[in-house]
Amino acid sequence: MEVPQYDLNDIIEMKKEHPCHKSKQWKIIRMGADIRIKCLGCGSSVLMPRVKFEKKLKRVVEHASQSENTQEN
Repeated sequence: MEVPQYDLNDIIEMKKEHPCHKSKQWKIIRMGADIRIKCLGCGSSVLMPRVKFEKKLKRVVEHASQSENTQEN
């Protein structure tokens, strides 16, 4: 299965819901060998290895460049 393209500040959806049960959507706030994502429901953040992140990633909801373009118009 092909991994969706993602970048810093993208809004993504994971396969499983966060334990807060408020959101499945997360914002990517740090990228490197590890990825840090922030829950959009409660604001908590999770750091995980890139390989584990890519297995749990379902889809990219919104790219950061798209949201910046809509705010400018």
